[in-house]
Amino acid sequence: MSQGAGEDVLWFWRHAETALKAARQNLQIDPSTAVNRAYYAAFYAVSALFASEGRTYTRHSAVETAVHRDLVNTGRWTQDLGAAYRELHSLRTAADYDVSAFPTAERAQEAVQQAHTILEAVRASCPQLG
Repeated sequence: MSQGAGEDVLWFWRHAETALKAARQNLQIDPSTAVNRAYYAAFYAVSALFASEGRTYTRHSAVETAVHRDLVNTGRWTQDLGAAYRELHSLRTAADYDVSAFPTAERAQEAVQQAHTILEAVRASCPQLG
């Protein structure tokens, strides 16, 4: 991205909110899409948090590593939040690429709730999001 750090934060955050809204809208239509959008909501939210600290990552695995290294292992986030992020990433990968891993409506609802919880944690940690 060529914009300033503050603009990066807001860009990622807008995408996080849009993805969470799409996840909620897809719960009744397509649980796989809901799971995908829930993961991306969390991914973009965490990316906003890291951008607020002057860091951006281009790989999903790098973001997941940073979540655990810089948020969970330092005590900024609970183990549960880190586990939720890891689970969303795994669930999204399975839903997108494994034809035998179609998520249930209940599991998709849980994923949306996990994403919502992650967005709230990011909002609490990131002053720019007030």
